[in-house]
Amino acid sequence: MKKLFKIGIIALFIANNNHAQNWKWLNPLPQGNDLYGVRFLDAKTGYASGNQGTILKTTDGGLNWRTQASGTSNDLRSVNFIDSNIGFAVGWKGTILKTVNGGRNWTSQFFGTSRFLYCSYFTDTNTGYLAGDDGIILKTTNGGGSWEKNQLATGGWIFRSILFTDINTGYALCITGKMFKTINKGTNWSEINTGTTNQVHSCFFINHKTGYVVGAKGTILKTTDGGISWISQISNTSFDLESVCFSDSNTGYVVGGIGRILKTTDGGKNWINQVSGTANSLYSVFFTDDKSGIAVGACGTILRTSDGGNTWLFQNSIIPTQFNSICFKDMNNGYIVGNAGIIIRTSNGGTKWSLLDAGTPYDLNSVTFINPNVGYVVGDAGIILKTNNDGKTWQTLQFEEGESLMSVYFTDSNTGYAVGWNDDGGLILSTTNGGTTWKPQTCPTTSRLNSVFFVNTTIGYVVGGKGTILKTTNGGTKWTILKSDLPNDLSSVYFIDSETGYAVGNQGTIIKTFNGGETWTKQKTGVYGQLKSIYFCGPNSGFIAGNDGTIYRTTDGGTNWDKQVSGTNRDLFSIYCTDMNTGYTVGWNGTILGLSK
Repeated sequence: MKKLFKIGIIALFIANNNHAQNWKWLNPLPQGNDLYGVRFLDAKTGYASGNQGTILKTTDGGLNWRTQASGTSNDLRSVNFIDSNIGFAVGWKGTILKTVNGGRNWTSQFFGTSRFLYCSYFTDTNTGYLAGDDGIILKTTNGGGSWEKNQLATGGWIFRSILFTDINTGYALCITGKMFKTINKGTNWSEINTGTTNQVHSCFFINHKTGYVVGAKGTILKTTDGGISWISQISNTSFDLESVCFSDSNTGYVVGGIGRILKTTDGGKNWINQVSGTANSLYSVFFTDDKSGIAVGACGTILRTSDGGNTWLFQNSIIPTQFNSICFKDMNNGYIVGNAGIIIRTSNGGTKWSLLDAGTPYDLNSVTFINPNVGYVVGDAGIILKTNNDGKTWQTLQFEEGESLMSVYFTDSNTGYAVGWNDDGGLILSTTNGGTTWKPQTCPTTSRLNSVFFVNTTIGYVVGGKGTILKTTNGGTKWTILKSDLPNDLSSVYFIDSETGYAVGNQGTIIKTFNGGETWTKQKTGVYGQLKSIYFCGPNSGFIAGNDGTIYRTTDGGTNWDKQVSGTNRDLFSIYCTDMNTGYTVGWNGTILGLSK
């Protein structure tokens, strides 16, 4: 059944590429959202699209990429350009974007559907096709002014790829393994059986007769008769394959899960594994000639080859690990710690980061500096590290298998605390000699402990699993359980003064106390995900970070929490601000975001 939808076009006026709240990517660069599509107009000019409305452009063959303001946070699965000016990007919730000036501005086009659009193809400046969920194919004959809807099936029919070999003949690939073919510009579509029951993700035709399909479990299929019959090829992999591209009749490339890249030089008779240098999944590949190609994928991965795939080089700056904690000594000098013993440092407010040698392979969970030279880090296996020279070298103060330390806090140059857990439950350690020795304090709970904060040298708070809140008024000699009436795990605690404090945790939990923890009241944000970190840069101004790219900000002491546009759906584990207008948050797979005016 066909329907014609006249679309409304709304101009999207964008102040800058980093959205209204000015959160921007500091790592990876140019950005770290998953990239699902890449296409080139010529040897120099190309575009990539991905999660959170990401559109990137290169004008030097993929050596450098710049973000473009798409005006949407919806995921974009495909981007295609008709010429140097006119292009389309499609994705989640029926998103259709169009540019007429090479991506400097994008306009949103609406045609009355919320279905996910996965793919697009234009045969000329006026005629184009889109396809996606629920078996729909859209066609325009006036450059996107209106779209004709053709619903070939319903239910689980999801079109993942569409292409045309000439103005009349086209193919639409369904994830179920089915394929549809038209020989009359999409007026009618006939079903083709590819012969596989595996999910399929991408197709590519070299000419009218010869084409390829790739998909799950290493599936590679080939046709030499325009899709009438398909022959399975040996890929020598069981990984899911996501995209296929040929540079000539014999030479082709396939990319997929866990950084898989395959190449053939004999039309698919043999597929040879290439070394990609990444474990991130790759979702799209495109070659402009027999030597030059780009592959894109998870976490903003961009790989480039100029020698036919013999070597693949990263074209984006990335430190691929989970970051767990961040702190700054001043406006310019900051530190981040993460999994696998990673410690990095910036001396210019996050513009550049350098890797430090921690001397340990264990995950590091928390970092703090007490003066310009002296800092401490705690992590898994009960490890405690100390530097006396601004992070140039690190000394291991403690190592204890079976312990995990999640948070560290110092009240002065000698006195510090670390919390976490061991086999017996909650764990609190303290030092009175600058970390030379650490002693366990009596812990009144078996719940795991996640965060510690001291208001002064005697009053401190700890939060943890199952709504646990502990308080000391004598420097940790005795810890008392406070009543929170919460079943949810608490991840982070912060106090403005001896009376006013906050804690955050699972299921969107934000609680506040006005009386030193005697009573706690819930604050509402409307979010139900995991909140991981809270930090205040003044009595009223604070930030919260959490899973799925969640960032909240208050400027009235928590009466209201406003959701920020982070520009990512990556889990965020720690947040820190150096003043009311400058902040940083870190998280999964090397994510570093910065906030500035």
